[in-house]
Order: sequence, then structure tokens, then C-alpha cells
Amino acid sequence: MSRSFNVLARTDVGLVRDGNEDSALSSARLIAVADGMGGHAGGEVASRIAINLLKDLGVIFAQATIDSESQEDLLMNISSSIDEKISLESKLNPELIGMGTTLTALHLGEKTVELLHIGDSRCYQWKSGKLIQLSVDHTVMQELIDQGRITPEEALSHPQRSLLTQALMGDSGIDPVLLVFPAEIGDYFLLCSDGLNSVLSDYEISEIIKKYPKEQSGLLDALTDAAKEKGAPDNITIIWAHIVDEMPSSDITLIGAAE
Repeated sequence: MSRSFNVLARTDVGLVRDGNEDSALSSARLIAVADGMGGHAGGEVASRIAINLLKDLGVIFAQATIDSESQEDLLMNISSSIDEKISLESKLNPELIGMGTTLTALHLGEKTVELLHIGDSRCYQWKSGKLIQLSVDHTVMQELIDQGRITPEEALSHPQRSLLTQALMGDSGIDPVLLVFPAEIGDYFLLCSDGLNSVLSDYEISEIIKKYPKEQSGLLDALTDAAKEKGAPDNITIIWAHIVDEMPSSDITLIGAAE
């Protein structure tokens, strides 16, 4: 397969947090964002665990001998490995009990992308000038939106907007689903922690994307600055990936707490 992701990535602690609990991974075929939670540095430990295990997976994906079906199986099952590692670390370090992380990972296949999503970090596709949310938030707010009890606009300022219904916490018991979407050379994908989308609406994100060159880091600067203009109460992590007709490299980059 000759196509690959051309990736720009950025993380920022924001204006309120003391440290960065976000971790992220960028590579030619696999990108991911993990947003950790938990006191006593538990959040950064949990997100680091998730991204480091994904890094090991990325090394396997780079091998030409593994077929696409096997890659999908490995990606779908990585959540149980992350849960096991978080559980083990919590037992060894009781101060970390209760830590957890979201995980949004996107793998580039031959004609598709495969999305593994747990929590409220998001995955969008940018195609034909439109921002399309591929992931569905695992939050109390999303359940209320689905029930028609509140609007997406009301959810942005709701005091319980950060309450998750799914996260990797060592005993999550999640049965993950791998979502498959068609993807072509020229398509763009945006992965982000909720430090971006909890303060900027999809419309605001779209307007910024329209204004900046898609292949330059100024786009990520503009998105980060816009979140800071609204207070940036959480860490902000952004991955912007473009599908290009190039042979993938084996380089894997980690940012944030996993760096």
C-alpha cells in the first residue's frame, strides 16, 4: 500500500491545568489521542500507557507480512491490553487507583480508515469543505442529546458536560467496536482531546480550517489560540492528518505525557 498519513500534531497544557494529561501518537498509518484522568498524576500515567501500547502496535502495522484483517483484530483488541496494564499499575501504585483514559485511534487501511473510539476525544473527517464528526461521544451529555432533552449548543456550557459513560480504567469491561469509513487520497482527518471541542463548536473549528493552509502548522496554532481565547480550561491536543500518495515511513512520534 503506497498511501499514508501526512501528519501535523500539537499539544498544549492550556491556561488552567498544571500539567499535561493528554498523550498522542502520529505515524504514517496510525494516529491516536488519549486524554487521561485521575489525581496524583494518574491521568498522565493512564494516557501514557494507552499510547505506548499503541506504539507497539504501530511497529507491528509497519511490517509488510501482517494482513489487513489481522491489523483490524489487533486494533480492536488493544483496549483490553490497555485495561490490563492500567489495572496492574493501579495495584502496584495505590495512589493511582481510579485513573483512566479516553482513546481515539485511527488506522489507515487500503481503501478505508478504521476508528477505535472510547470516551470523548473526537475524530472528524474534513472532506469537500465540510467537517464531519465520525466518533460519537461516550458522555452523559451525548445521551441527553440523543434523547432530545438538550441541544448540542446547550451541552457546551452544561456543568456535567465532562461526565463520561465509557473510559479505559482497568476494569471498564468495554466490548469495543471498530468503525470503518471509506477514505480517499486527499481526505483530511482531525483528532482532538476535548480541550479543543469543549470550548469551540464544530462551526468555529470549521471556520478556522477554511482560513488556513491545510499543510502548515499555522492551522494548529490558530485552533490552539482560539481555545485559549475562550479560557482553555483543559489540555489541548490536536492531530491533523492528510492522506497522501506516498510510501509510508516507519517513524512513530509521541507527544504530550507519552513523550
